[in-house]
Amino acid sequence: DYKREFPLIINTMGWVSGDGLLLLVDLIRVLSPNYVVQLTSDRSEPMQPLTSEFVELTDGLYTKSKIKRYRGFEIPEFGDSLGFAEEEKESSPVPVFTGHILLTVYSEFLSSKNEKNRGKYNRIFRDLAVLGYLSQLMLPVTEPLCPLHSLTPYQVPFNAVAIRVTHADVAPTHILYAMNASWVGLCKIVDDMKGYTRGPILLAQNPICDCLGFGICRGIDMDKRLYHILTPLPPEELRTVNCLLVGTISIPHCIFKNQPGTEGTVPYVTRDYNLKLLGASEKIGEREYRNILPRHKSRQRRK
Repeated sequence: DYKREFPLIINTMGWVSGDGLLLLVDLIRVLSPNYVVQLTSDRSEPMQPLTSEFVELTDGLYTKSKIKRYRGFEIPEFGDSLGFAEEEKESSPVPVFTGHILLTVYSEFLSSKNEKNRGKYNRIFRDLAVLGYLSQLMLPVTEPLCPLHSLTPYQVPFNAVAIRVTHADVAPTHILYAMNASWVGLCKIVDDMKGYTRGPILLAQNPICDCLGFGICRGIDMDKRLYHILTPLPPEELRTVNCLLVGTISIPHCIFKNQPGTEGTVPYVTRDYNLKLLGASEKIGEREYRNILPRHKSRQRRK
């Protein structure tokens, strides 16, 4: 239906070398878009223009070129699930690449990103993506923006959701420390959470699930057994969430350090962090803390 009513915009992953280019050829051939927008700049290595002719005559990672398979291809893993209309299936026994119009856009953005500082720039872009997502919490008004700590979070009972740290082994006794003040995925798993009376409910392995959105676990009330979640996800969608996942995405430092209206010691901000503590793996927040040493280690280095 989208072919007749709404445009479908596909943002590719930006992997355009080696197997990434071959996958890009596969995507263009399988999805058969009307337009392909290719970005170029002086700082990027020259790349073959992704014209219809180039896609037709180039083998992808899984699909064959026009020379090897006349204007058609088939992927056994997909079978009949590619979603073509019945009239298209009747006119051709296999999906047909119909060609596209290539639009080349030259970018004048002068970036100093290179192989040496790639990690720094990638972290900045991740932080901008997180901040952009959290901006949905702000109302579209001209009044001064409210700091995040002034917004009212949702209260989620311990026995309503399962929790899991996906990228590191964390001891059950430390799982809530890992959850607190972390960026969490708000997910929906097939398991039913009914029947649990207290919680927290811990998953033994990483689930295959739908991620409905993201949020910040702003606090944990151990007396009332509640997670306090700050998220722009609408309440009707939040009701279907039954799993909170913590990954390697860290909350930007500015959210902790630059919020107006805070005085004294800022919660969760410290250099005294024992990376050898069970459950406090360096993998947790490794993008942020790998270059920060505890104070006692810093004194040893100065000696």
